[in-house]
Amino acid sequence: MRVEIWTDINCPFCYLGKARFERALAEFPRRDAVEVVHRSFELDPTLPAGETGPVVAKIARKYGISAAQAAANERGIGAQAAELGLPYLTEGRDYGNSFDMHRLLHFALAEGRQDDLLDALYRANFAEEASLFGDAERLVEIAVATGFDEAEVRGVLADPTAYADAVRADEREAARLGATGVPFFVFDNKYGVSGAQPSAVFAQALERAWADSEPASQIVGDAEACGPEGCAVPGRN
Repeated sequence: MRVEIWTDINCPFCYLGKARFERALAEFPRRDAVEVVHRSFELDPTLPAGETGPVVAKIARKYGISAAQAAANERGIGAQAAELGLPYLTEGRDYGNSFDMHRLLHFALAEGRQDDLLDALYRANFAEEASLFGDAERLVEIAVATGFDEAEVRGVLADPTAYADAVRADEREAARLGATGVPFFVFDNKYGVSGAQPSAVFAQALERAWADSEPASQIVGDAEACGPEGCAVPGRN
């Protein structure tokens, strides 16, 4: 069974949702038969590369709320992260264009280590003070620390076409599926779950998708038989 998860590094609920999903997956009896693939979704693809700014100010502008309200929202997300054992900086974070990160995540997928790089990017964005956006050297540093080859990482970042089509294909598929925000989970191409839901919701989705993926027994013919209520009596209606 395959679970596809559309995310963006800018999205704190993607950070939380991944942890909640993984808790459910860890308890799923057939977890070794589940393939998890992370797909690309840019929250703001119009942001120029290299542009960055404080998250709190951006949230306040986007939702028409005060800076104090936006800061309170960040503290609320930080509290949710703490419940999951995730580090989270509630002050001083920034935002920016994430396209190069998505390209690197597709490179990591080809290398069979996508989840490792995604975790490292989340930590860098949500738990470390150094800016993640607009700095290719920072991305190289994170990828190399995660175990990827430096020359290969630099090659991907230096070529703006590398894995770009894969990112755009993910985004087109998200639009086709009707996803307007992230995280967005698709279970075996049948069931969608939107948002950083509680682990119990993900557990239910895993069970349902698995049950539907099992082949139904084929019944051939129809004759007298016995069941819990007894046996059919010939000649009686």
